[in-house]
This record gives sequence, structure tokens and C-alpha cells, in this order.
Amino acid sequence: MANLGAQKIAILSVYDKTGLLDLAKGLVKHNIRLLASGGTAKLIREGGFPVEDVSAITKAPEMLSGRVKTLHPAVHAGILARNLESDEKDLADQNINKVDYVICNLYPFKDTVAKINVTIPEAVEEIDIGGVTLIRAAAKNHNRVTILSDPEDYHDFLNQLNNGEVPEKNRQLYALKAFTHTADYDAAISDFFRKQYASGGLQQISLRYGTNPHQKPAAAYTTDMDLPFKVLNGAPGYINLLDALNAWPLVKELSEALDYPAAASFKHVSPAGAAIGVPLSDVERKVYMVDDIEGLASSQLAQAYARARGADRMSSFGDMIALSHEVDLPTARIISKEVSDGVIAPSYDSEALALLSKKKGGKYLVLQIDRAYTPPAQENRTVYGIHLTQHRNDATITPHNTFNTIIVPKESAPLPESALRDLTVATIALKFTQSNSVCYALNGQVIGLGAGQQSRIHCTRLAGDKTDNWWMRFHSRALGLQWKKGTKRADKSNAIDMLCSGVVPESGIEREDWERNFEEAPAVFTPQERKEWLEKLSEVACSSDAFFPFTDNVYRAARSGVKYIAAPTGSQNDQPCFETASQLGITFVEQHVRLFHH
Repeated sequence: MANLGAQKIAILSVYDKTGLLDLAKGLVKHNIRLLASGGTAKLIREGGFPVEDVSAITKAPEMLSGRVKTLHPAVHAGILARNLESDEKDLADQNINKVDYVICNLYPFKDTVAKINVTIPEAVEEIDIGGVTLIRAAAKNHNRVTILSDPEDYHDFLNQLNNGEVPEKNRQLYALKAFTHTADYDAAISDFFRKQYASGGLQQISLRYGTNPHQKPAAAYTTDMDLPFKVLNGAPGYINLLDALNAWPLVKELSEALDYPAAASFKHVSPAGAAIGVPLSDVERKVYMVDDIEGLASSQLAQAYARARGADRMSSFGDMIALSHEVDLPTARIISKEVSDGVIAPSYDSEALALLSKKKGGKYLVLQIDRAYTPPAQENRTVYGIHLTQHRNDATITPHNTFNTIIVPKESAPLPESALRDLTVATIALKFTQSNSVCYALNGQVIGLGAGQQSRIHCTRLAGDKTDNWWMRFHSRALGLQWKKGTKRADKSNAIDMLCSGVVPESGIEREDWERNFEEAPAVFTPQERKEWLEKLSEVACSSDAFFPFTDNVYRAARSGVKYIAAPTGSQNDQPCFETASQLGITFVEQHVRLFHH
């Protein structure tokens, strides 16, 4: 055993001297030899307790203005020695005694770098070497050595000594706390030097502010590699990056799954729209306000973004855009006309970049993402000071592997390619949508999405209402609106939304304000007109990020032209949902992976 037949030894070197004298008193009571350095030894000695300088065993004085005190084999061999015959022999050959207890904590480096105008040399001088080494060595050998790095533990430790010895379980917990202490210390140091040396954007960039303007400072950084994106123009904010780094994997996965260029319009960490570059009809070009975009027909990427932005123009106002392929001039022309915060893509042709860089008075955010970047399998976040970790959601959604299990109707033929395509679009969109969420898709694009609702039916209703609004915009009355000259795109979008949602007031100043947009105000849709037009919508695909708990979801989806539903199963009401779908002529497909996203 350690120091069998000899006096046990404790080494003390602490910045936080809370409870130090009480601890020294308890150690002396148990006939433990105290070795300490610097101010720790001075305080114990002034308290009237016997203590020796560490130099008593190292036979070497402190040197280099205190930089070297405890870095010596007499110290660390004594700490790291195990209860092995070979270790005992090595110690005996060098006349070194085992160390049984190490009491050490570190100067809080965060306090140093928090000082105004602290210099790098000043910070460097506060980087502890000997103390960290003491703690790490003792924690490594916690099978034999007790390491105390928190004064809060002194009382329990002394009680354990009073009962004979420190139990193994307690040594383990003390070691865990010690490793955490050094990890926090090292993190503070690396954070400081990352800000000093990686401020060019390789590993860290400063953000304008956090989620809200009063949340400063804010930054984005990596710890073990360069950032996978570059800022080509503008300055990102915290929410910009949350949107961009959710939107990019969405379009990357969508493009890989369906072999088309893909686009997403992202707002507040959920897609307002997402689509692949299925060719646009003349009517769709008009509905999505891109009929005047030069070169549109030759760019699948531009058509993808026209769909992603155009499906829900109200939600897309001020969006963060993600594009799967190099941004060309037609795509940039669409972006230049819309109110948007920024774009992320793997590359930009020179003309597109020049056009985008002029947007917002030259402040438009343009990010270039490394297409080859793959994030670590484990992801971490901190919420209210608590660290959470999980395996990244790397579920793969593909048209021919995800939607194979048709539940109803029985003996169903395989799904058509258009349905597989649209279910893939809807389901990949859900993977990056705040839960609960339900998505409707048609023609290779999201047409209605309900995000972040606490109940499933409210998701389904919200997505359905947006789908109905989308379809009403294809009505001849919505297509034939006569705008007053000078009406802005945003005002047009708002006026169309009110008309197609059926929320135009019968009278009053809000009605008057709405009518000012037109040369001749259109008649609002009657309930019968809405019903007749909505009944023409069909072949819609609907996906849910979790099971449908009640049949009301199926009924609501059917009212918006849904022909195909994909959802996980596991509800007590699965069978009624299947039967309702069958009665309504809906094909119900089991999607085997729950896709909650928070």
C-alpha cells in the first residue's frame, strides 16, 4: 500500500484559499505530512500548522520567477506511482516517497482575460503549468491518490479521513471534478487565443450579436478545424448562422436524394419553403413573380429557388437562402429583387457574386460553404448552463428506400415517381423543421408547412391552410389582379395573401388600405368559390415528423388535396387513421424514422 509504514504525504498548492486552514488542521490531526508552495505554504505557516516547502523533497528552489515550483520527478513520481512492485523499486532507487493527497486549484483564467485591454503577455503569465500538472497527475492516478480541486469538498473529505480512508467512489468523483476543472481552464485559454490568433475567420468569427441585440458578445467557432464556411460579403448574425447551417444540409440532402439542384428559404430555424428545380410552367412563373427573370428557363437552380421562395412569400420575407449548387446569374437576379438577409451556397459565379454583393447597400450576407464538409457524429449544445449531447440525426431519406411500406390500400401498386419525389421533398424538409411539424408538397416543392406546434392537428391545419392559400393564388382572379403603378413586391404579396386567405375585411380603413394597391379592387372569394376551386387540388403528398394520434389529421389533409401520406406509426389510433385514409382514397405509407428537430 501507499507509504506502507510511513507517514502519508499531502501536496497543497491552491489559488482559492477558502477553508485552507481548516483543511490543514484536519490533515495534521491525521499525522499527514504537508508540503506546499508559495502563498499556500505561507498561509499555512502563519496559521501555526507545520508545513514544508516543496523544495524539501525536490532539493531545488523555485526558479524562473515562480514558473517552476513543483515540476520535478520527486513530486510527480510520488503522485503517479502505482502499488506495483516495479514502481516501488523505482521510487526506492531514487529515494522518493509516494504522495497520497493533492490539494490544488487554479487561478481563474477567465478573470484575467475579462480585464479591459488585457495584453497577450499578461494573459500568458497567468497560464498555470505546475498546478494543472499536479491536478492531472493526481486525477490520472485516482485509484490510489485523492485529488481535491474544490474547497467545497474539504469538509466531506475530512469526515472520510475520520472514518479511516477515502472510499474509492469518492476518489472517483473527486477525479471527475478535477478533470472538469482543468478542462474548463484549458477551454478558457483556447477561447482567448482563438480570438487573438484565429480572428481572420479560420476558426472563429465575431457575430454582430446573439439572438437579440442585447446578447453580446457573440461568436461562431470550431475547436479542432477551420470553419467550413467563408464570409464573402456582409457580416453574419447569430440567427443568420442558425438558419444557414440548418438550411444548407436540407438542400444538400434534397439534391443528393433526387438528383436535382435544390433550394430552401429559411426563417427562424425552419424552412418557409424548399424545392428542387422542376421546370416552371408559365402560370407558376407568374404566381411566383419570376416571369420577368432573364435566363430563368436555363437555370434549374433559379427555378428551385423560385419555387422555394414563391410557395409562402409571406413567411419567406427576409429569409436566409440555401442553394445546393453554384449560384448563377438568373438565381442571383431573383434574390436581388426580394427582401432577404443572406445566402449560403458552395460557390458563386463572378457575375452572381457581384450582383449579390451590391444588395442591402453592400451589406448583404454571402456565405460559401465547403461542399465536402461533414459534421462530427456527436453534436453538443448548452441550454441554461446544462450541456446536452446526442448523435447527430444522420437518417437518410431517399425516394425508393424510405417509402416502401404501403399500409393502405391493400394490394396497392407501387407509388408513382411523382409521389415518391414529393414525399421525399416533404420528409427531408421536416428533418430540418422545428417540431411538431407536418409538410405538404407538390411538383417537387413544399407548398404548406406547419412548424413548431404543440399539437399534431394544429401542424396539419397550419400546413393545410398554407397549402390552400398557395392553391388559391392559381385562381384566375388572383392571376388577373390589376396593380396600381408603383406597388411594391412586398405589398403585392400581402394583398394577395389577404385575398387568398379569405381575411379581407368587409369594410373599414383596413379594407380601404387593401384596395389602394389596385387600379380596380377585385371581388373577394365567396365560400362557394373557394370550395369549388380547392376541390380541384389533388395529388398532394403529406409527411409528418411523428405519428398521427387521431383521425382529425387525416380528414384535414384530405381537404387540401392530399393523395399520399407518409408518417411513422406507433399510435394507439394507427388503425383508425389507416381506415380513414383508405375510405378517403389516400395512400398511407409508413415512414420508419421519427424526425423531431429542436
